[in-house]
Amino acid sequence: MNLIADFLLAAGAFSTAVYCLVLSRRLKRFTTLETGMGGAIAVLSAQVDDMTKALERARSSAQTSSAALDEQVSRAEAAAARLDLILASLHDLPQAPPAQDDPEDERRPRFVRRRPDRAGLRLAE
Repeated sequence: MNLIADFLLAAGAFSTAVYCLVLSRRLKRFTTLETGMGGAIAVLSAQVDDMTKALERARSSAQTSSAALDEQVSRAEAAAARLDLILASLHDLPQAPPAQDDPEDERRPRFVRRRPDRAGLRLAE
């Protein structure tokens, strides 16, 4: 009985060693930087770094654009307030007297200019 138990224990240890050897080789191929998953992870890591830098540049650009837009909006609001004040002050002015008809205006010759008819012109080919 001890002989059978020792034989089964040796067979289990041998099969475990073979299994560990196979896993070790697969793990080496998996983590190879040039062809395996390690290379893909390295490429993805570099892309994440590039995207992080691009995001920071975009964020700073958006902040400067936002600041410039805020400044322009405040300037526009100030100009609108001034225009409202000017319009309000124009309402306070007295009305101009109606214009009197001048008899000389009726005697002035008036000229009417007409454009030539373009229907008869031919298009250049």
